[in-house]
Amino acid sequence: MKIVFMGTPDFSVETLKQIIAAGHEVSLVVTQPDRPRGRGKKPSYSPVKEFAVEHNIPCFQPEKIRDESCIEILERENADIFVVVAFGQILPQRILDIPKYGCMNVHASLLPAYRGAAPIQWSVINGDPETGVTTMRMDAGMDTGDILLQERIRIAPDETGGSLFDKLAAAGGALCVKTLEQIQDGSIHPIRQNHEAATYTRMISKKDGQIDFSLPARQIECLIRGMNPWPSAYTYIDQKILKLWNADVIIPKEQYEPGEVFDVTKDSFCVAAGKDALKILSLQLEGKKRMDTADFLRGFSLKNGDRLG
Repeated sequence: MKIVFMGTPDFSVETLKQIIAAGHEVSLVVTQPDRPRGRGKKPSYSPVKEFAVEHNIPCFQPEKIRDESCIEILERENADIFVVVAFGQILPQRILDIPKYGCMNVHASLLPAYRGAAPIQWSVINGDPETGVTTMRMDAGMDTGDILLQERIRIAPDETGGSLFDKLAAAGGALCVKTLEQIQDGSIHPIRQNHEAATYTRMISKKDGQIDFSLPARQIECLIRGMNPWPSAYTYIDQKILKLWNADVIIPKEQYEPGEVFDVTKDSFCVAAGKDALKILSLQLEGKKRMDTADFLRGFSLKNGDRLG
């Protein structure tokens, strides 16, 4: 099939790779304009543009995809289908109606659950046992179109936002290729979403990572994993930011106040929560590198009764 691919971040790249590997023709890549990044604030390519340039695929970077000039460019491609994966702009109905087979989106959740942004991290933060990817026929709503295919993925007990990202990116690419095959041979059977069962997510911000030790330890442990590697779950000690990267939930033998440090040894320490407690396995003090708890304790004086938060 002749395809126009629309995407921007790392998550989109895996689908683009698998579309090309399956033998489809990607005639144009549409991605967000170059944005300032890093300390120097120099304009840099999106991950999708980097891949397109490396593979000599024409790249189009509109500020506003709904502009008339942009619509004319897309019409001239005469593509069979537009594949959209985390593009970053809402497509108007005029664009959705351009290709023969419409526009297909790859979304990192089992729709209608987790419509919107950051579904991968929220599924870990919320302690879900499973998630998945959905291919969807796009309409004018936000992730409201008919479901084409879905693939379920189990969330492992030690799953992080980063590890689940990689799993779903690979699964999304494979599901996209499978969906394209079924669209092409006419065997696809779209299913209308149950809009009454829909749930919604929002963008993750750094503030979401601040730990509230009055919450149950299991909830905090899910937050730590969901915020790994970005933007991280954090607390404070001696007025410095302390990022927590890995922790186990334990049941303490005694009662402690939320945020209270106990059972400090040369290799480990625990911190109480609203229910149960956390044994901290790896962490990172402001201005330092990420390290195991044992390495941290060799350079930081922590004692029973100290408080985090």
